[in-house]
Amino acid sequence: QRLKAAVHYTVGCLCQEVAEDKDMQFSKQTIAAISEITFRQCGIFLISPRHAKRSTVTTEDVKLLARRSNSLLKYITQKSEELTSSHMEQKEKKKKSSAAKGRRNSEEQEAAVSESEDSNMA
Repeated sequence: QRLKAAVHYTVGCLCQEVAEDKDMQFSKQTIAAISEITFRQCGIFLISPRHAKRSTVTTEDVKLLARRSNSLLKYITQKSEELTSSHMEQKEKKKKSSAAKGRRNSEEQEAAVSESEDSNMA
């Protein structure tokens, strides 16, 4: 029940945003109907990974469910690709920063060894 209420609340917020953007109104019955359809569709989302003996819904599961609507499938595919490229960019940044830290640490260690050797010679 709490999940259903959360879906209804979220759909209401989204409808309000669209209404303001498009200068239109949504009736309470319309919001309730969209909420119910959304909640039922989410139940269908859960069937796909279970059927494949998985516990995670993947982007491929979502694309499979959206294949009947070309525009929705195109949108989901585009967003998925954007998220993937963004994720890859973040990974590259982390690699570069950790490589730079590694270089600095090894340089610091070399300097410390060098100083140690110098002090041992004196």
